[in-house]
Amino acid sequence: MTSFDDARADFDRWRAGLPPDPFRDDALLGALLDRHVTGDRRRALDALASDFARAVVETVGPRALRYEHRDHLPVPVPYDALGRRVERIEFDPSYHDAGRVVWSSGLLELSATPGRALEQAVLLYLLSWEGEAGHACPATCTIGLARALRRRASAEVAARFLPALATSAYPPARGAQFLTEVQGGSDVGANATLAVDLGDGTFAISGEKWFCSVADADQFLVTARVSDAPGTSGLGCFVVPREIDGRPNGFRLRRLKEKLGTRGLASGEIDFEEARAWPIGPVEEGFRTAVGVLNTSRWMTAVGASGIMWRAESEARAYARARRAFGRPIGEFPAVQRTLAHLGAARAGALALVVELSALEDRLDAGTADEDDVLVHRLLVNLAKFVTTRQATVAVRDAIEILGGNGTIEEFSILPRLYRDAIVYESWEGTHNVLVAQVLHDLARLPLLDALDRRVDAWRGDDPLEVRRRLSVAMTGLRRAAADLDEGAWSGRPLLEELGRLIEVVLLAGVAPARAALLLGESHDERDLVLAALAETA
Repeated sequence: MTSFDDARADFDRWRAGLPPDPFRDDALLGALLDRHVTGDRRRALDALASDFARAVVETVGPRALRYEHRDHLPVPVPYDALGRRVERIEFDPSYHDAGRVVWSSGLLELSATPGRALEQAVLLYLLSWEGEAGHACPATCTIGLARALRRRASAEVAARFLPALATSAYPPARGAQFLTEVQGGSDVGANATLAVDLGDGTFAISGEKWFCSVADADQFLVTARVSDAPGTSGLGCFVVPREIDGRPNGFRLRRLKEKLGTRGLASGEIDFEEARAWPIGPVEEGFRTAVGVLNTSRWMTAVGASGIMWRAESEARAYARARRAFGRPIGEFPAVQRTLAHLGAARAGALALVVELSALEDRLDAGTADEDDVLVHRLLVNLAKFVTTRQATVAVRDAIEILGGNGTIEEFSILPRLYRDAIVYESWEGTHNVLVAQVLHDLARLPLLDALDRRVDAWRGDDPLEVRRRLSVAMTGLRRAAADLDEGAWSGRPLLEELGRLIEVVLLAGVAPARAALLLGESHDERDLVLAALAETA
């Protein structure tokens, strides 16, 4: 064998070293789930997740490699062959092959049953083994709309629209949420799209939406102005069906966005002209309804970011075992070990945080949450999205570094696609600054940190890491930041990052102490921590 053949054999071993069942391979996920799911429910979840994980590897991954390629991206089809306006989007057939796997998993069907958020989180986490893959966002938006209809809509509106969303059938009726307008962006109170009451329980919506992911959806959740009241108080929240009587319901797809990442997902700009809409909940509480949907998306975006990190860590570790340089596997070099250990610590912290958030979601959705659950969830749903999406981008970049130049080649590994998707995740459902501002406003009005303080005591147990002092410092700083929002706008972001990392440390301490310590940054004995963290994942 030539040295060229030897090198390619190393690459074959790398690819063969990736797990055929990422769920069974992820011992940390299992340990974290042990805290929340037991008995028959756990056995059913394990079987469901294992089957889906294998299907993601065997079917979704190879198909996503095709339909995420620049030559096979979605294209708009404004008219049919006879010149009738249809406003459809055409996908490569491989996209629908992957979609059948996603929907048949039960990920969306679970939306009909309150208190199945943990199952949905695990399935989305496993789907994110392939990044966004063109289906994670549609699934998230569909779950968000289904939850809003189940929780907030009248019985009549829910009966009309919910059953088609909570299904395992494919092609499905998918949901989307169109809030953003060109003049407002994150400033939803500046929205100008109008909703006119038609007097029969429906409204006519006219205006434009600027960033519309899942532009091919069958049901749109849309915010529109119902009164002259300023800001968000004048907004209603509506469900708009794509078609009525087989024809487009007063909307036109202006164009699709050419995005940095999530390229298999159809995102576009949409104009509405007297589109018929049904209110979701009281129209005067429209913004409250929309925030609930945003919170669902923020939760699931954090889950997806942690899934991206798991794939990045797996790619890097397998490559470090197989790739040889200077006569030995590169994973034997201390500098590579250090990068891998820190990547693993960040991934573990993100996963611990999103599992805990998902458990809170589960109890809230089932109606079994206590007062502290509600308050801690309010904090964590924004904090987790902020912290984990930032961690994901860094983690994928670190994995690319392990692969070197090969890590930048689209055909060589999934990492370039994961990197592009991770950057998009950072902006979805609120930029970092918007999320920090939301947390600070919430801290100024609600006793969130008091509830977190009590919950941390319950989480810590016999925690040997002694993080209480640093937690107290971070919480004191955040209280000051919330008391002076102008000052908080400057200092709040690093404080919230510190708080998020410390929460991750506490949640990890009992199941992965070495990685928790690395995440904490105990640099005085970092070599031992690196070696211990590597041993945990050997």
